[in-house]
Amino acid sequence: MLSYRHSFHAGNPADVLKHLVLAQVLGYQTIKDKPLDYIDTHSGAGFFELAAADSQKTQEYQDGIEKLWQHKSEHAALNEYIALIKSFNETDELAFYPGSPKIAEHFLRRYDKGWFFELHPRDLLLLEENMQGKRSIRVRGENGFTGLVGLLPPASRRACVLIDPPYEIKDDYETVVTTLIKAYQRFSTGTYMIWYPVVDRERIDNMEQGLIDSGMRNIQLFELGTEDDTDVHGMTASGMIVINPPWKLKQTMDAVLPELMTLLSKPSGFYRSEQLVNE
Repeated sequence: MLSYRHSFHAGNPADVLKHLVLAQVLGYQTIKDKPLDYIDTHSGAGFFELAAADSQKTQEYQDGIEKLWQHKSEHAALNEYIALIKSFNETDELAFYPGSPKIAEHFLRRYDKGWFFELHPRDLLLLEENMQGKRSIRVRGENGFTGLVGLLPPASRRACVLIDPPYEIKDDYETVVTTLIKAYQRFSTGTYMIWYPVVDRERIDNMEQGLIDSGMRNIQLFELGTEDDTDVHGMTASGMIVINPPWKLKQTMDAVLPELMTLLSKPSGFYRSEQLVNE
């Protein structure tokens, strides 16, 4: 249950998609001069050295952020994401990659609150080290699914949530849906982001249908496939589902996803940008 560590996968194509969407959402949410609560249900260590043994064992970042490192896009969103990752590196060389907690910290203002959940004992210690120094940030060694529901509705009346479990436990796909329904019932105006891996397409189809049938409104889906779906073990695509997205998010992703597919995918790669449920 606690074997998954994101340090093996930091900076891969799934991270690129996840953090591009996260940066777009948080950039929009922090324009308004009102407090915001950010909740990260499965935070991981929060920051990764790519020369470390875990990253070097898989070298997945070479298929993701490394391919974008010197890239100049015609789309501002992708250039902003690349610049954001470069801001965590002291030189022009790619050496470090921020997880979602550090990306969120970049956007959060002094009057915002950040809530970060992690159960893996080693990653929890690293997360506490990486996120120390700000009174507005709280790290909790608790179950992020239950922790999320317990924090809603937030005192700020504004919330941005990232749910990205490792899906090691097959029930996580169903738990994501049931947790979101509970969260939405408590606070229907929050922005909720769900990351998912495509290992078994049927599980994703079921998760999508569960969200469609839930009664929630305004649901968008963005997916990047580095190759065709396959029955062979391994992730071939990943996606982000966003409930109550910023109004220009789909327009941005419609423009950026074809470029990401060209840069990061094999010839059989694909992308999806869909409005699953209307407003």
